[in-house]
Amino acid sequence: MLKLPLPSASKAPLTSWFKTLRGAHGCWTMRIIELLQDRGEVSPNRNSKYGFRTFCSGKAKKCVPCNSKDMLAMTDETANSFVQRVRGWNLINESDKLKLTRSWKVKSFVKGLEFFKFVGELAESEGHHPDLHLIGWNNVTIEIWTHAVGGLTENDFILAAKINELNLQHLLRREAGT
Repeated sequence: MLKLPLPSASKAPLTSWFKTLRGAHGCWTMRIIELLQDRGEVSPNRNSKYGFRTFCSGKAKKCVPCNSKDMLAMTDETANSFVQRVRGWNLINESDKLKLTRSWKVKSFVKGLEFFKFVGELAESEGHHPDLHLIGWNNVTIEIWTHAVGGLTENDFILAAKINELNLQHLLRREAGT
């Protein structure tokens, strides 16, 4: 049974303790796991598949630094299994480098810049930076790949899932007939 110490009234208000437990992104599960990892009670690399931590959802995971010599680009097989979990994203092979890509149509040029502002803030918080393209006045495309390994890693899929979770509908053009 997990026993987390409750704060005493003299140390901090209960709301402050809950904010600490929830973590920076409001994710209970990940914050609890982080606390347990700090205590050595949960392995940080549980759920390994194909040499990568198993990808579940963007909310529960955070991009990890890609300066590790152990980090390798995913195989085509692994990337194909992961891409099915990030709605709307496609794999492309460009100069023997696998990349994730997705395009949207925005309402205006300024809305495209605003779209990139939201994505840029998320990317900065994750420490993982995609290639952002504004083509014409209303076509935005994002390409994600890990430059340090010359291909895809789990970080790329985590970022794609988190981009999918952003509330960007107010910036996008509506499809004909909707």
